[in-house]
Amino acid sequence: MKKFITSTLLAVMALVSFGQNHLNPVAPPFLQAGDTIAIVSLGSTPKDGIAEGAAKVLQQWGFNTIIGKNVTANHAMYAGTVEERLSDLLTALRNPKVKAILSTRGGYGSSLLLSELPLDTLRKYPKWIIGYSDITSMHSAQVCAGNMSLHANMGGALNEKGANDPVNIMLRDVLMGKYPDYTVPAHPLNHYGQADGILLGGNMSVFSLLSGSKYDFLMPHRWMRKPVILFFEDVSESMPRVMSMLYLLKLKGVINRVKGIVVGRFTDYDKPAYGYKDMPELLDEYLQGYDIPICYDFATGHDESWNYPLIEGCPVTLNVDASGTRLTFHPAE
Repeated sequence: MKKFITSTLLAVMALVSFGQNHLNPVAPPFLQAGDTIAIVSLGSTPKDGIAEGAAKVLQQWGFNTIIGKNVTANHAMYAGTVEERLSDLLTALRNPKVKAILSTRGGYGSSLLLSELPLDTLRKYPKWIIGYSDITSMHSAQVCAGNMSLHANMGGALNEKGANDPVNIMLRDVLMGKYPDYTVPAHPLNHYGQADGILLGGNMSVFSLLSGSKYDFLMPHRWMRKPVILFFEDVSESMPRVMSMLYLLKLKGVINRVKGIVVGRFTDYDKPAYGYKDMPELLDEYLQGYDIPICYDFATGHDESWNYPLIEGCPVTLNVDASGTRLTFHPAE
């Protein structure tokens, strides 16, 4: 009897734990004209003037702005110490006037903040966090906390490309509640098909770094009840490194369970190399055995003119056919 009671209690505890870990992200409140966006540096130090230039663009769109105290701080390769960067982030999260948080750039170091950032804090203050590349770590934490997050261009692109840049305008529209519907040209390696799921992913090397942690949104036990569409991109990563990260996803059970894959651009790597003409050819050799829709050269990556805003944790429909790829976002039920 004692063994039966013990095993029953353990089963109940496991179910409770599973329920707490189960992903069901919701959208933070969308913005309206007059709302405030905080500009902070979560990773590396931006160039002079980027925060101020980004603020001007946001103001042109009708938003108010706050620039973090430590936005141009410098510590080693980071925009200040962990304490300084975390202080700016927490100040923005706790400020009831702030409705979204824009990182000036990626670079390195945002993942170092996570050990001092409880998921409960992100749950308590649901706000859009905007960025890509190194900011993928924040998106992963956000989704694990139950919030959707915004994989999109940052302060640098706003400053350099201005308020009327087409991709920047896409960011503005998503912030104000427009769910995107993107179409991109066909690629010869695409796998045709249609699938529905929540969209998860980002910079491949960054989300690989979080593997197995409580901030890892790609741990399969988190989304056992919810189909997932995976997207990834990277910069300056060699073909062997990318292959290793693919195998990590396989070992975790991710690749075998996703319903579709969106491959963004891989840039600044040696090609041809290792017998492959480019990264898509390497990826296709690995992925061609999977009977799911897969698209290549989707508009996400480190080319900021080809980096469409993607809502992490949002329901999407991926449709890949001979005419191209369509990725449609839907409000959560």
